[in-house]
Amino acid sequence: LQYGIVLDAGSSHTAMFIYKWPADKENDTGVVSEHGMCDVEGPGISSYSLNPPAAGTSLEHCLNQALRDVPKEKHMGTPLYLGATAGMRLLNIADPQASDAVLRTVAAMLKTYPFDFRGAKILSGEEEGVFGWVTANYLLENFIKRGWLGEWIQPQKKTLGAMDFGGASTQITFETRDMIENPRNEVMLKLYGQTYKVYTHSFLCYGRDQVLKRLLSKLLQAESYQGTVSHPCWPKGYNKSLLLHSIYDSPCTEKERPSLALNTTVTLVGTGNGNLCALHVSKLFDFTSCSFSRCSFDGVFQPEVSGNFIAFSAFFYTVDFIQTVMGRPVHLPSDLKDAANTICATSWSELLQKAPKLEKRLPDYCAVSTFVYLLTTKGYSFNNHSFPNIAFQKKAGETSIGWALGYMLNLTNMIPAEKLSSHKSMLYSYWVILILLFVVTTLTSLVTAICLLRHSKSSII
Repeated sequence: LQYGIVLDAGSSHTAMFIYKWPADKENDTGVVSEHGMCDVEGPGISSYSLNPPAAGTSLEHCLNQALRDVPKEKHMGTPLYLGATAGMRLLNIADPQASDAVLRTVAAMLKTYPFDFRGAKILSGEEEGVFGWVTANYLLENFIKRGWLGEWIQPQKKTLGAMDFGGASTQITFETRDMIENPRNEVMLKLYGQTYKVYTHSFLCYGRDQVLKRLLSKLLQAESYQGTVSHPCWPKGYNKSLLLHSIYDSPCTEKERPSLALNTTVTLVGTGNGNLCALHVSKLFDFTSCSFSRCSFDGVFQPEVSGNFIAFSAFFYTVDFIQTVMGRPVHLPSDLKDAANTICATSWSELLQKAPKLEKRLPDYCAVSTFVYLLTTKGYSFNNHSFPNIAFQKKAGETSIGWALGYMLNLTNMIPAEKLSSHKSMLYSYWVILILLFVVTTLTSLVTAICLLRHSKSSII
């Protein structure tokens, strides 16, 4: 076996994925699987801007696990990558020097391990979207699969669209035949001899954590930054005091920063009003301006969604909460809307009773469910016909869906542009089995024929 390691340095936390695949002479794609994973304790690396060395130190626990999970004799040949996403993209906008310092200290830490370290970089939103799309379709064998004789076959299946919802950004990526009016949203991929025209867009500041900050800013603005402000998306019975600094410490809210001192404290009081919550969340989008034939929101071109989609990361966690904790199905947009309203109307004590282990995130499920409803329906234009084509999933088989696997496949050239010749993939053992089957079938047929012949002769006599 061969191994590869990818650190997914997201905005809210970092996760490490270890992959494995058979070490054949040819690129044995289609059989990469997840060997192990590790969640790094603490926040994402972008939060260490004031103490960059701590970003590197935070990774030690998971890197030490990788030392144990990957056989020692394979360490030197195991590629190790770190990709940072929207949290670091935001830090790079706010403070490029701090961003560079964090990446440098992280790279320095990774170099101290005996793996084949191949770089730490910040991914663009488009790369994040496309690699997530590649991962999902690769794992579901939509590009290529092995036949029962070991030969490579192209399954003639349509690809799935991919929707990712992280802490600081959200991505939508899907194959389309429509004209892509904005060239920045078009990616042409050649995989296994097939060409795919893919639409992708990444919305920075539309990840879960940044949406919640932007919502707080809108609510404070609406009530003129009074000492106590009502929060319609928080449950009744839940109140919290916050420093203005914790809301306006991001490029996503910076433009709305008030003239008040950032060490000012405001108290937010939950009122649990679903309709009012939806009204405030909808103000985070601009559904009006569009210089193309059609747009999703904020003036961004998007062709009509078509085919099946897979929605992962916070999309999955939000719908999973609705289905498992609230006990409600999500088949149609109206199901999602009704579930969001139900969560909003549920008191804080009731929510705590239903899911005590989720206490930290519980107050925000009303806002996030409402946001997911508005994003998918008013934003991406999923309707009663297309919404049921979305599968909300965390994994495909035993492997997590996200950009990390697609990123590694790309950097290790494990998905060739050209079609794989089928005869190369025929395994010797399969030929032996095939020949034995042929011999057994032939002998069985001969024996049966002889028995029938003897039986017919004896009947005549």
